[in-house]
Amino acid sequence: MCRHLAYLGEPCSPSEAVFTAPHSLLVQSYAPKDMRRGGTVNADGFGLGWFAGDGRPARYRRASPLWTDENLPRLAETVRAGTFVAAVRSGTTGMPVTEAACAPFAGERWLFSHNGVVRGWPASVAGLAEKLPVTELLRLEAPTDSALLWALLRDRLRGGADPVGVVAGLVTDVERAAPGSRLNLLLAGEDVVIGTAWTHALSVRTTGAGVLLASEPPDDDPGWRPVPDRHLVVARRGTPHTVEVLSLDEDRSQA
Repeated sequence: MCRHLAYLGEPCSPSEAVFTAPHSLLVQSYAPKDMRRGGTVNADGFGLGWFAGDGRPARYRRASPLWTDENLPRLAETVRAGTFVAAVRSGTTGMPVTEAACAPFAGERWLFSHNGVVRGWPASVAGLAEKLPVTELLRLEAPTDSALLWALLRDRLRGGADPVGVVAGLVTDVERAAPGSRLNLLLAGEDVVIGTAWTHALSVRTTGAGVLLASEPPDDDPGWRPVPDRHLVVARRGTPHTVEVLSLDEDRSQA
């Protein structure tokens, strides 16, 4: 399984969560605590995405282990973002190890990451894939389950659909098509971050400055709270920022 995190709040550097915290994403790349038999390390690539002043996402990805990259630590120090997403990848057997397969995926005004696996890929979700326009399938960044999930989300988000309902609906649709899938998703816009806990761990911490979601807490702060399995968490920008935890067993696909 991969590891990922997302932040929403006052502008800050991703450097602490990604590199300098005691159990930062860097540490999780080579010494994760909770892979749940989904591999032992996250050495198949990494990515960091954030929103620039124009509201569009910027992104840095590589197909190499995070601990080998000499550029991102300094780059992360210089970034000040009110929303960011970072991930390290443990590729599923049979799926390519390429930069295009690494989260976060980006498009329009969204960043996306998937921690998990779609069972029975690709046959199990062929019925969902065939509902996409052919041009979307031809433009998949990589032949992976995560890239398809992103294409499905992006297609459903077009037209202004409620992102909470879109994420919840995708999780329930994929679980119906591919039972037993691991579907911890992160979808981030400038003013909202949505995360799901579906057969894998996700934790959330709220401070006066903002909200951080993570597969594994990067530090030992007592404010971390686990998100219950089969639940969705929504963090919204505001004064103060708000956090809502909702059950995914309630169908919100039409919300």
